[in-house]
Amino acid sequence: MNNSVQANNQSIPSFYGMGIAPRILDILERIKFKVPTPIQLQTIPLAIEGKDVVGIAQTGTGKTLSFAIPMVQRLAGKKGTGLVLAPTRELAIQIEEAFHEIVKSFKMEAACLIGGAPMAPQIKALRRNPRIIIATPGRLIDHMSNWNVLPQEVEMLVLDEADRMLDMGFLPQIELILQHLPKERQTMLFSATMPKEIVGIAAKYMQLPVSVEIAPSGTTADNVTQELYIVKKSAKMDLLRQVLRQYHGPVLLFSRTKYNSARLARAIRGMGHRAAEIHSNRTLDQRREALEGFKCGKYKVLVATDIASRGIDVTGIELVINYDIPEDASNYVHRIGRTARAGHKGHAISFAMPDQKRDVEDIEKLIKATLPVSKHPKVQSEEFITENKAIPQYKKKTKRPFRPRGRRG
Repeated sequence: MNNSVQANNQSIPSFYGMGIAPRILDILERIKFKVPTPIQLQTIPLAIEGKDVVGIAQTGTGKTLSFAIPMVQRLAGKKGTGLVLAPTRELAIQIEEAFHEIVKSFKMEAACLIGGAPMAPQIKALRRNPRIIIATPGRLIDHMSNWNVLPQEVEMLVLDEADRMLDMGFLPQIELILQHLPKERQTMLFSATMPKEIVGIAAKYMQLPVSVEIAPSGTTADNVTQELYIVKKSAKMDLLRQVLRQYHGPVLLFSRTKYNSARLARAIRGMGHRAAEIHSNRTLDQRREALEGFKCGKYKVLVATDIASRGIDVTGIELVINYDIPEDASNYVHRIGRTARAGHKGHAISFAMPDQKRDVEDIEKLIKATLPVSKHPKVQSEEFITENKAIPQYKKKTKRPFRPRGRRG
């Protein structure tokens, strides 16, 4: 019996035996991190050895610690800086928070360089010679242009959420940054999907990278259930009202545009729910307040666009609503990955209009699954418009029976 218990204990993965420094292991114990996630288990030992890594994993799988631990540990024994590039302000702030406990124990400084924030405090932070810099591409280039950041000092580079950076059009900025960095450096790239542009970056700017793929590109989280409603545009708001009545936990709602996000947030507040919005028209302070309010329960619903979604790392989101089907199918995976994080269960509901059959088919092709269609008893459901329905069908003309001319009698 004792041998059986011992065998079971040995089967549980641990941060011990991965090459992590004792001081960092103590920190992980203190912050109650005991079991590494699959991406951490495979990536951390490789990164500590100094290898270039391409990590493909869903959102919410613990990717940040996969590079934060090796970066701090390796920089503790050498000169130079670590650079982390992220697509959005919120994600950059979230990464800085993840680094905080570890860098503090090593008496290192970290600086966060993001657009929408004043330059002066960032310049002040850079003058303290931080060992780790977390930045959005545009703001980093601003600081490089003013010689506030010296790219030749970068020893380790991380491209986080690389696919999203490409979606947002950051490829020219990323290539400009990479051209100014030392060729002899360690590079780690993390992404939820693997488009050809990322393959190109890996081939051009990385040295024999080791690929770590926790789930195939486009795979959705295991614990998230999915549901699809087909409704007319005029019925979407009524369906939203009914769905929000059914769910009492935190709800993350996605809209395609910032203007529609603001309109939806107002409408949801009119339904009697506490709601905030997060999109590119909001200031950094407004976005921070919305996210923190959502985390602490001040707001039940957070309305977001895809551009702002990457920094929304909130455990316990009960429901994700795709009020608008995303234009890019890969964003569907990112969106619904905001629920069912860290082993929790979650649910995702998508509203599709009758003429969006092709958009839904693109999503189903990517995730290799069919979205189950539901009908709400209080909202009229529709069907997808097929090619046959889209083209008016005319009856063939039939010949009238012959009647001789003359007086009808």
